[in-house]
This record gives sequence, structure tokens and C-alpha cells, in this order.
Amino acid sequence: MDIVREERDGAAVVKLAGRFDSSVAASAETELSAALGAGAPHIAIDMTGLDYISSAGLRVLLVMARKVQQAAGKVALFGLNPNVREVFTVSGFDTIFSIQPDAAAALAQVR
Repeated sequence: MDIVREERDGAAVVKLAGRFDSSVAASAETELSAALGAGAPHIAIDMTGLDYISSAGLRVLLVMARKVQQAAGKVALFGLNPNVREVFTVSGFDTIFSIQPDAAAALAQVR
């Protein structure tokens, strides 16, 4: 999985691409924690390039969301393909996360 982080309009935008499973969970958790440690508790996660997410990937996102909440920040997801969106719906994670249709809506949500 590829993870790219950039700053945009006072928020961290983290782009995920590939497969988010147990083989990359530890490195993904480190990278997402770095986005928080950089003083940006407002995070939009771009999932347009994400092909697959496992329960290990969901756990990493949940841990990150709790850290953001503790830091009084906000997190939003966008660009979920139908397969990834179904995983969020079936697992109930669509009620935990703000899922937006595009980057502009996600950035507006986290500000």
C-alpha cells in the first residue's frame, strides 16, 4: 500500500492506495500517527486509490480516529470505491466516520 501525506488548507490529506490489510497495518498506523504528530488534528483521508481494506485496516483507522478525537480534531474519508464502501457499511464504520463524496467536502468537514 502507498501512503502519501500533504498539507492542504490547514488540514492533512492522507492518500491511501492499494490494499490496506494486516501486512501494512503497522506502517500505516505509524504514518497516520505522524500526520497527527505534525500538529494537524484535522485529517481528510483520500481513499480513491484504495482497492481493499481488511479488518486490520479498519482497526488502524479506528485507532487514528480516537487519537484525533482526543486531540479535539476531526477526520473525514472520501473517495471510497463500491467494494470499500460496502466493507464500511457492513461493519458499521459508516456510522463512525464522516464519509464525504470528494476532497472539497471532506476538507470542509474537518475544518
